[in-house]
Amino acid sequence: VVDCSIETPICPMVGKKLSDHPRPIIVPVLRAGLGMLDGMTRMLPTAEVGFLGMKRDEEHPTQQITYANRLPDDLTGRQCFLIDPMLATGGTLVAATHYLAERGAKDVTAVCILAAPEGIEFVEKNIDPSIDFKVVVCAVDEGLNEKAYIVPGLGDAGDRLYGVID
Repeated sequence: VVDCSIETPICPMVGKKLSDHPRPIIVPVLRAGLGMLDGMTRMLPTAEVGFLGMKRDEEHPTQQITYANRLPDDLTGRQCFLIDPMLATGGTLVAATHYLAERGAKDVTAVCILAAPEGIEFVEKNIDPSIDFKVVVCAVDEGLNEKAYIVPGLGDAGDRLYGVID
């Protein structure tokens, strides 16, 4: 945000508005993060949108496979909003945050719907401390099951939104 002069009905004041340069960027983690994109672009209508395709390695749930990147090469000075509905093991969130940081991002806010305590703990221990990182979650569920899915959770958010793809 930047300062902005506003003329109110009572008197002038200095308020805040979203910065035009550099514009914030919203980065949904494909594919489940797409379900949150419309709401985020309504809240931040001037934001740019990038895409990051990551999925967890089912045999090693805290390790990620990156399969798509549609992001600017340089994110220096940009406020980045990483959106992914589920924070389960925390592996994807950490990998995605570090991926943005490799491109110069120093201010990353992750927005998630559900989280597991194990995932929050993993993120706290593994996020690079040089990144100004925040995470916002709507609810923290009981924990993870033997397959590293959130319990009681919602199931696979991408499958629920778009159907199963084999």
